[in-house]
Amino acid sequence: MPTLTVQNLPAGPISTSAGATLLASVQAAGHDWLHACGGRGRCTTCRVEVLHGPDHLTPPTEAELRYRAAGRLLPTERLTCQARLLPTAAPAAEVVVRVPRAVQLPHVQYGP
Repeated sequence: MPTLTVQNLPAGPISTSAGATLLASVQAAGHDWLHACGGRGRCTTCRVEVLHGPDHLTPPTEAELRYRAAGRLLPTERLTCQARLLPTAAPAAEVVVRVPRAVQLPHVQYGP
C-alpha cells in the first residue's frame, strides 16, 4: 500500500489509499491537522511542502493554481485537502511531506 510520511511528525509512515486526499489519510491515521475551511480548498492552512514523490500525486487543482498565482502557495507546496494519491501509484510508492511552521498547530509536537 502506498505511504505518506510527514517528516516533522513523530509518527511513522501512514498507509494511504489511491484516490484519497492527503488530508483524509492523515486524519484517518489519527493526526490533528489544521484545515480552517473544512477541507474545501478555500484557504491554505492545510498546506504541506512536498519533499519526495510529487509524481505520485494528482496535478495541482484550480484552487492550488489560484493560490500559487497569488503568491500564497509555493511551487513545492500542496494543499492536503486537494492533493490525492494517483490511482496508478505503485504499492511501494512513497510521498514525503513537511508541515510548514506557519501552519503548525500549537498543541502538536513537531520535529525539527
